[in-house]
Amino acid sequence: MPHVFEHASSGRSKCRGCGQLIAKGELRFGESLPNPFAEGEMMHWFHPACAAYKRPEALMQGLGETQQDVAGREALESAARRSLAQRRLPRIDGAERAPSSQAKCRHCHEPIEKGGWRIRLVFHEEGTFAPGGFIHIACGRPYFETDDILEQVFHFSRALGADDREDLKRAFDKDERR
Repeated sequence: MPHVFEHASSGRSKCRGCGQLIAKGELRFGESLPNPFAEGEMMHWFHPACAAYKRPEALMQGLGETQQDVAGREALESAARRSLAQRRLPRIDGAERAPSSQAKCRHCHEPIEKGGWRIRLVFHEEGTFAPGGFIHIACGRPYFETDDILEQVFHFSRALGADDREDLKRAFDKDERR
């Protein structure tokens, strides 16, 4: 069964990338994977932008196979190409303030201070996303090997309010000046 683009028939499916519901009638991307529990295949649903960031290989394959007109196709292809070019970019799962100082950065191995911004990481294993730790904002450039991560971090940080988003942007800007 190939990967598919279709409009959601109900509003019950959740995006595997961001965990948000996919609204009825909204375009969604289905990644076809072998079913580990029975014979056949299963479908994992994503918002197309989430798939571009977290499952770029499957999305590019799906875009190549579909006959359907996909809204924002160029932007999806561009985001997927960026994720394919930098092997660690699909690990980005948003940003948050550290609730304690117990977590250590996966890049520099130093503790992430309480209240400081950190980027959440996930790894795709056996069809699911597993938590993979955190990195400092300042370690983003060397860890991801690119400066172009803010858009993706914001995409997976939907719970942040306007003030927090502005503060996070300032933290990224401060890091770029170093």
